[in-house]
Amino acid sequence: MRLENAVAADVLERILSAYGFTMQKELSDKLGIAKSNVASWLQRGQVPGNVLVQCALDTGVDVKWLVDGMFANANLNHASSYLLGSANQAKGKELIERMLCTGGRPVLQRVMEAYGVKTQKELSEHLGISTGTISTWVRREFFPGDVVIACALDTGISLEWLATGEGQKFSCAVRLQNDILSVIKLDCFQLREGELRPKGTWSIDKLFIENFDFKPTYIFKGSKSWLVDLDSKKLENGLWLLKIDGNIDIYHVERIPGEKLYLQSNKHSFECNVSDVIAVGSVCVAMEKFQK
Repeated sequence: MRLENAVAADVLERILSAYGFTMQKELSDKLGIAKSNVASWLQRGQVPGNVLVQCALDTGVDVKWLVDGMFANANLNHASSYLLGSANQAKGKELIERMLCTGGRPVLQRVMEAYGVKTQKELSEHLGISTGTISTWVRREFFPGDVVIACALDTGISLEWLATGEGQKFSCAVRLQNDILSVIKLDCFQLREGELRPKGTWSIDKLFIENFDFKPTYIFKGSKSWLVDLDSKKLENGLWLLKIDGNIDIYHVERIPGEKLYLQSNKHSFECNVSDVIAVGSVCVAMEKFQK
């Protein structure tokens, strides 16, 4: 997202809202700048990136919301904690000092790390900024607020880490997103009265089944559950989901000579012909809940 696409008046209104202010003078006093500076943002049609960075870190509101108004409810309780003065994070003048003392090369290195580039030329091409401008940041120890904001929006990297080098590199939202992305949903069935009854889906960490070359189905019955490969039909020794006389259940299967099977279930065991059963699927994982 390009910051110049943001409407300055709307951005300013969201900044005031984040701080809980109603007047521009309150904001200018908070930032330690002249009121005329705030008015000039509206005339130029752009709010300085440094101000957005400070507001986001001061109040905890979503920087994307400050820029474009999206996810307006994402961090309301963060803003409330600011108004109550309950956060331990640096704020106001102390925050500005931390930001500015990490300008120049340190902030440039963090931005390059976030984007995954190794040279200033790669960064300049990605951002559409001349290498001379980037060199000026380093030489003058300048804090490029607009670039820090754009980088946070582009990559999801923590704004606090980009701006000050402190805190977690990845924001809570990114960590949550990564956690969500590691979960896979499996078709879920309840085994009841000899039938498989659809029960929606069941979520599991995909790392649990990463070695499988198939997507299993989750089946449960009482305190027991199984991950089953419903595409597996060739009967071998092991745990199987079988249909016998129209009823489906879980059996431990042993093949014996003469095209016969020795089957064991929770209630009984018996011998039968291979032709007497239908393989519904092979069990790859068996689980059971234990009552304390």
